[in-house]
Amino acid sequence: MVNKKIVFLTGTRADFGKVKALIQSVKDHNDFEPYIFVTGMHLLHEYGYTLIEVERCGYDNISTFHNHTDEATMDLTLAKTINGFSEYIKEIQPDLIVVHGDRVEALAGSIVGSLNNILVAHIEGGELSGTIDELIRHSVSKLSHIHYTSNDEAKKRLMQMGELEQSIFTIGSPDVDIMFSDNLPDLNEVKRYYQIDYKTFGLAMFHPVTTEIDTIETKANQFVEALISSDENYVIIYPNNDLGSKHILKAYEKLQDNLRFKIFPSLRFEYFLTLLKNSKFIIGNSSAGVREAPYYSVSTINIGNRQLNRANSSKIINVPCEKSQILEALNNLSKTSNAITETFGKGNSAKLFLDSLESSKVWSINHQKQFKDAL
Repeated sequence: MVNKKIVFLTGTRADFGKVKALIQSVKDHNDFEPYIFVTGMHLLHEYGYTLIEVERCGYDNISTFHNHTDEATMDLTLAKTINGFSEYIKEIQPDLIVVHGDRVEALAGSIVGSLNNILVAHIEGGELSGTIDELIRHSVSKLSHIHYTSNDEAKKRLMQMGELEQSIFTIGSPDVDIMFSDNLPDLNEVKRYYQIDYKTFGLAMFHPVTTEIDTIETKANQFVEALISSDENYVIIYPNNDLGSKHILKAYEKLQDNLRFKIFPSLRFEYFLTLLKNSKFIIGNSSAGVREAPYYSVSTINIGNRQLNRANSSKIINVPCEKSQILEALNNLSKTSNAITETFGKGNSAKLFLDSLESSKVWSINHQKQFKDAL
């Protein structure tokens, strides 16, 4: 029996954290062979050159492709990724392409797969976002044949979009597997590695909202001024490289030589989780604040519209990107509850993913998609 080839496409540190457990489960199986196509932010030195994190995992079949054009030309980056990935899959001839989320790399992967009659599986479709990401996520879902959702609410949305119920598998969010694994480093190790000497600290991650490009500079400055005015220590991680990221990086220049701030282009995923688990709070507009943080019972100050309608928890304080309201939220952190959520699965995503691949159900899904009308 020839092993089935499964290609995982990754373009950012975030999506790699999501699919890492799935790749490992495939790698450990005798009937499947994983291939990893690495592109996007992974290859940008300004953002930490996180290809290194992929390579550290020891996978056999890693290929790289530099797709970046400019933060203002996401359409050209999409076109370039389609071209590079198309050449790659014609060489590999995979049985399945796995993409995650709502980035242009995922859209490229789903386009190439569907137009070349290759099964495409989409991780975490059917969710809501507050920017151009939502359009991309739903487009990827329509171009995909198989859906691995994080919860039943996402499954219902996909069915509302006309997707067939038998093509949807609810497996939870795969990064939860890693969050509660025995492989996370301890806090002292992480602090030594990154030279963080704070006793207490907050995590800060602020990404551009591309549909609000005209106000990103103002909001980035409001965010930074609020952090400066607070009395907390912060570990800050660079934004993604979407349109508007340069404004955020420019605002972070105000934090240079301020001993209350440690700024990193990127963090190793497991090290990030350890910092998150031990942080006083997380602030900004990262999905980590509305998804991962509540699992650790860490409070979140979620700023602006990027995670609009994404998730709800008693640990989350939602505020507009205004200095005064951000500072008020910081003063109200003690009022959040200690409830722990399981909204995005129970940490067994890799097993459920592998179970589906071992069944004939996935491989018999029709490459010719059908639309299911709502009753």
